[in-house]
Amino acid sequence: MTVLFDGVCNFCNASINFVIDRDIKGIFKFAALQSEIGQEILKKYGLKQNDFDSIILEKEGKIYQKSDAALEIARNLDGLWKIFYIFKIVPSFLRNPIYDLIAKNRYRIFGRTDACRIPTPELKARFL
Repeated sequence: MTVLFDGVCNFCNASINFVIDRDIKGIFKFAALQSEIGQEILKKYGLKQNDFDSIILEKEGKIYQKSDAALEIARNLDGLWKIFYIFKIVPSFLRNPIYDLIAKNRYRIFGRTDACRIPTPELKARFL
């Protein structure tokens, strides 16, 4: 499973750290949407290559975006985080406007960095 994220967004980087800390088995790989690999995956699935407002999960040849991606990630985390998958019963047309509101304001609220995240040597193998 590959998680694509906005590599210059502080909130997104914090979210990736959250996933890493709760992915004991190391099933997730990560790439910035802006990276060469991120761009290749976006192109492969016919997604916009300049829209970085959504976390994207590639799992078993399928793409999950926005709240669907977040819930699918939670479903695959170790521990009690799986319980959040229950929110999948709420239709995405109700979930995604909340997701979009946060995504639209993420730089203003959480800030941004000038460059994509560089993983520590221990985590380097999990970043594509």
